[in-house]
Amino acid sequence: MTVLIVAASLLVGVSLGVLGGGGSILTVPILVYLAGQDPKEAIATSLFVVGVTSLAALVPHARAHRVRWRTGLLFGAFSMAGAYGGGRLAEYVPGTALLIAFALMMLATAFAMLRRPRTAREPKARRGELPVKHVAAEGLAVGAVTGLVGSGGGFLVVPALALLGGLPMGVAVGTSLLVIAMNSFAGLAGHLSGVSLDWGLALTVTAAAVLGSLAGGRVAGRIPQQVLRRAFGWFVVVMGVFVLGRQLGPGVWAHPVTWAVLGAAGAGAVAVGVVRRARGRTVAARE
Repeated sequence: MTVLIVAASLLVGVSLGVLGGGGSILTVPILVYLAGQDPKEAIATSLFVVGVTSLAALVPHARAHRVRWRTGLLFGAFSMAGAYGGGRLAEYVPGTALLIAFALMMLATAFAMLRRPRTAREPKARRGELPVKHVAAEGLAVGAVTGLVGSGGGFLVVPALALLGGLPMGVAVGTSLLVIAMNSFAGLAGHLSGVSLDWGLALTVTAAAVLGSLAGGRVAGRIPQQVLRRAFGWFVVVMGVFVLGRQLGPGVWAHPVTWAVLGAAGAGAVAVGVVRRARGRTVAARE
């Protein structure tokens, strides 16, 4: 089992090194279902693992000048406040509810990864730093989610910096690693008031994840990002459904309302996809 945990932890690091996110999405299920940890302990441990691994993955991006330090530190400072508050709030939320929220975050993240990028309407990249008011609002919101459920750091920070902030994608990924590290340690501080960590397991998983992040940084430029995002997105879908299925009892899945909601969500997703494709064809025809 230890070998399996280490192998899975390597994948955590690879995800952070290549995509700038995805660490907690993999770490929490590893700790809960492979290591047998309590959900709250797993979320707290994942924050430590992802924080240290993000710092390791940040180094090559910093050397390549792909980190916007002022924006990252400001975003991270506001995110730390939200993450600490989310971590303290998690003490009063049942573990099952946290895992359900975590699974829903996984599915939302997968949707964001699988959707087609709207290249025709992407904002122009900024050359300067982001306005403080934008950084504050986005940082607090991202940090609160990260601290509460131990997820959503990278895949909320990168879109916030790239799409809302207008940073180039490479710079957004590099800067996000700084923010993720700050978020993770602040969220961990909030969680430590209610849980204690198995430091032996935490350091083992962290060491494997750091090695994976170094490997991910080496192959990041050789594999098309869109291919990686889609493959990882579908993997996250499978993991999210698995976690959700484990936390919701058989009675919930057998209830007609559940399938009505799932059917409506599926129909809505299909409709959104059709509309987006139609708009894409219209834009392409005009060009």
